[in-house]
Amino acid sequence: MIREVCLKDAKDIAEIYNTYIEQTTITFETSPVNEEEMRKRIQDISAHYPYFVYEKNGEIIGYCYAHKWKEKKAYNHTAETTIYLKRNQCGKGIGKELMNTLIDACKEKGIHALIACITVPNEASVKLHESLGFQQVSRFYEVGYKFDRRLDVYDFERIL
Repeated sequence: MIREVCLKDAKDIAEIYNTYIEQTTITFETSPVNEEEMRKRIQDISAHYPYFVYEKNGEIIGYCYAHKWKEKKAYNHTAETTIYLKRNQCGKGIGKELMNTLIDACKEKGIHALIACITVPNEASVKLHESLGFQQVSRFYEVGYKFDRRLDVYDFERIL
């Protein structure tokens, strides 16, 4: 079931996210996030943008949200998307369900463009976003550094 995030979800969301921080280059964050920090992030983001979790049998197995893309006021109708699933839940269609819910909520809020920033390589995320109508609009070379590697990122965009 997809539902709006609650502050009580912070612990589960932090656990999912910390797996990506500690084991992958999918996020450029390098230090684990504790429950209190995640609760603050959820509160700040969900006050202004859609934020959803996928819950199955009482367990949070994924989440997604939109957030501010850039600071300048002219960008107010553009948002960046973020999605993470428990690693054993990838490839089951959950990400697509979450993202479709997020896209619909963003349309309702008057957001005009969505941006997804994807670390290279991350074929699963590229395929997911392309299946949702996102198109690659840029590639930035060697802009991240994690696990002793310089990393590229793609930007994908979808006009709503």
